[in-house]
Amino acid sequence: MKFGPLLSAVAVCSLCLAAPALAQGTAQGVKIGILNDQSGVYADYGGKYSVEAAKMAIEDFGGEVLGQKIDLVTADHQNKPDTAIAIARKWYDVDGVDMITELTTSSVALAVQELSKEKKKIDIVVGAATSRITGDACQPYGFHWAYDTHALAVGTGGALVEAGGDTWFFLTADYAFGYALEQDTGDIVKAKGGKVLGSVRHPLNSSDFSSFLLQAQSSKAKIVGLANAGLDTANSIKQAAEFGIVAGGQKLAGLLLTLAEVHGLGLQASQGLVLTEAYYWDRDDKSREFAERFFKRTQRMPNMIQAGTYSATLSYLKAVKAARSKDSDAVARKLKELPVDDAFAKGNVLANGRFVHDLYLFEVKKPSESRKPWDYYKQLATVPGNKAFPTAAESGCPLTK
Repeated sequence: MKFGPLLSAVAVCSLCLAAPALAQGTAQGVKIGILNDQSGVYADYGGKYSVEAAKMAIEDFGGEVLGQKIDLVTADHQNKPDTAIAIARKWYDVDGVDMITELTTSSVALAVQELSKEKKKIDIVVGAATSRITGDACQPYGFHWAYDTHALAVGTGGALVEAGGDTWFFLTADYAFGYALEQDTGDIVKAKGGKVLGSVRHPLNSSDFSSFLLQAQSSKAKIVGLANAGLDTANSIKQAAEFGIVAGGQKLAGLLLTLAEVHGLGLQASQGLVLTEAYYWDRDDKSREFAERFFKRTQRMPNMIQAGTYSATLSYLKAVKAARSKDSDAVARKLKELPVDDAFAKGNVLANGRFVHDLYLFEVKKPSESRKPWDYYKQLATVPGNKAFPTAAESGCPLTK
């Protein structure tokens, strides 16, 4: 029996069947995923407002790239790394997502970063803080955009020590982000001649900080460093007021505090707090123009996470256009080559994926100093990007060795 002609026919038919699928795959548009906390402790910090910022970036870019539609998908990881990994894996393997961004919560960001390396997919971390993302945990397709624990430590920690706050006690969220923020800030405090008198760790999404605050109060440290974020920071500050910590002469340092948390607390409760952000809506014409458009959509002004998500999404799309391809290696190269200059920040991306830009040291205004809604900050100093972030060679990233 002769199989030659039959096999040839089968092969031809197989190619015919494969052709539509191949064409469909080629024609598929660019798909971006926003993966963050949309219902928990960080829901206002990034949440659905970061999704809106990404939509703005896609619209401002024109809605398509390489002649193909740009799609956006979004999911709530509930601050659970295993949940985040399950979503990201499905997005990459089944849904054809090309890039994941936002990634609030350091434990989630580190987990997704490792999966992205395995799948050779771009991830741009905005909401998570740990400096490990572009340090020892760096990878060829991973980027870190808005800030990190090192930059916050240099900004807030360094400024307070120089102003006389030379003894510290830390109230620390008990996971990767909190540890990194305490470590980086403690290192800056000690490098500037200060002392760390102690620390206490609290579970994520705590409602009762009384025992932790009593330890901070009894330490007699001049500065109580809040190495937490979101509702944890807001609740820490509210309960610290009930214990009379500030009234007793100690100062609270919100090591990761954004406009969203200040708004939630109100100026009466948050006045006098010193913090570092990479973006403030009322800083210049470019930041105001973006913020006013954002406000019309959300009825609130953006913080650095939401503005940073806009920038990360826009920068990714520019890199795809410049690379003339969705190929992750080509896009990663362009992300590191192209300068960034948008409503969020101006700067450049290092070989380890770290976007370097200036940050700003702010003090929260007294209610009597606020002239209009959302007028919350007065700028104390600019923290230059080359001071806020280590060089790629100094970061500990194995890619740079």
